[in-house]
Amino acid sequence: MKKLVAILLMLTMVLASVSALAFEPVAKEDLKVGFIYVGGAEDKGYTYAHHQGTLALLTEMGLTEDQVFWLENVSEDSSCEDAIAELIQMGCQIIFGNSYGYQEYFREAAEEHPEVIFSHCSGELCNDVNFNNYFGAIYQARYLSGIVAGLKTKTNLIGYVGSMNNPEVNGGLNAFALGVKSVNPDAKIIVKYTNSWYDVTMERQTAEALLDLGCDVLGQHCDTTMPMVAAEARNCYGVGYNAVINEGEAGYNAWMTAPIWDWSAIVLDEVTKVMEGTWEPTNLFYGMKEGLIALAPLTAAAPEGAQELIDAATDKMLSGEWDVFTGPIYDNAGNLVVAEGETLKLTANFGSDMNWLLDNIEAQ
Repeated sequence: MKKLVAILLMLTMVLASVSALAFEPVAKEDLKVGFIYVGGAEDKGYTYAHHQGTLALLTEMGLTEDQVFWLENVSEDSSCEDAIAELIQMGCQIIFGNSYGYQEYFREAAEEHPEVIFSHCSGELCNDVNFNNYFGAIYQARYLSGIVAGLKTKTNLIGYVGSMNNPEVNGGLNAFALGVKSVNPDAKIIVKYTNSWYDVTMERQTAEALLDLGCDVLGQHCDTTMPMVAAEARNCYGVGYNAVINEGEAGYNAWMTAPIWDWSAIVLDEVTKVMEGTWEPTNLFYGMKEGLIALAPLTAAAPEGAQELIDAATDKMLSGEWDVFTGPIYDNAGNLVVAEGETLKLTANFGSDMNWLLDNIEAQ
């Protein structure tokens, strides 16, 4: 009997501890949500895509404009710290940050403000209380976009404007290169890094430098549409990123498709959990099945036969029959990085060991 009482007492203490860590439900009319953006909400790139997810809180969830706040063009320095403080002062119960370089500021703020939830896009830092990360299997859509680029190039030189030389960027680049190789094993990808997540001038200049090398198709992992604008000016073509370029907008004539995000899949889910009191500090990694990522519809500039190959590869990925990083895969130093019959499953930020580039990639 004493043993049973002791067990019941222990269970009561555990449940009380869990309850103390849980967040109470927030009534819809009391909810306030904050966002910190590294770029501008109308940049037609990465931040634009994120902002469409933010706006879904107004259009789909029915929150009002005095409940949803966003701060634009916040650099990855103490400005992020100031932005966090401003949103906390506004009474936000959850704060989202959309740039990799915010994570240290989010970590510090989460420790200082355990009553606030911090949700950060990409990165490695998190805690078990009030700070998580979210990202998605964009590498799958990048592989599909590589099929388009590989079929389109005539010079067999494809340029790639990368932002940072890190696992997130290189994981997507490698997936793109595998897509290229699946339809055009003779093509080579040349990557140049801007060393910035958001730099309108540098992104265009880097694209122009790749075109000067003879690249006739561009891919990109950078925030704006400048690589597509540069390609259009040279009568070349490209695969964009983040958002759709519509007819009449700069870069449209070069643009064939793009890996795109629907960040509402994350934002609506997270905010709903805050309202219900069910939010947990779990890192999220969604994909095509969850509606977070997709390949934009092909334009008339896309090569003939691309859609059929895209559909076939998509079906295999969605069924679980196959995934992008299935071996054998060799890096550009000749090393076997994924053995035959094995599949490298990527998770948030692609893991810290994606420090290699595929054998059809040259970094400059």
